Amino acid sequence: MKPKLTSDEINAKQQLLQDYEPAQEAFAILEKNQGRLDVSFDELWAEKNEPQMFEKDPSKRKSLWNVMLGEIRKELCGDDGFRGKVKEYTKKPDSAPLLTGLIVSLVGIAGANGLPIDPAIATIIVLYIVKIGLNTFCEYTEP
Repeated sequence: MKPKLTSDEINAKQQLLQDYEPAQEAFAILEKNQGRLDVSFDELWAEKNEPQMFEKDPSKRKSLWNVMLGEIRKELCGDDGFRGKVKEYTKKPDSAPLLTGLIVSLVGIAGANGLPIDPAIATIIVLYIVKIGLNTFCEYTEP
């Protein structure tokens, strides 16, 4: 599954998070990549981190997006606090404070578990989670 946001989804979330600077960086890259969350994640990751040594043969290369989601899944799916925040946001999807809270919470949980991620990158991950739903995210294990 190629995770993608429509232009309408991008515009709606961008309006919602207009005062949260890290999200604006994420939205600029999302727009550039036509809503592709995985490609936008990879681009942001490369921008924010030192270039890594990757497998030269693309057919043997693991997707950084899939690996990161797997690690994030391990941390988030058992976290009742995060689950509660997602549930609250789902009831009020036009709440900027709730969506910003999810992003900040993800940054905190990931950092506390040895996965320091930038808030712009966390924005991409949270947008993916709220698009497909937390239960689907937590149960979906195929890359």
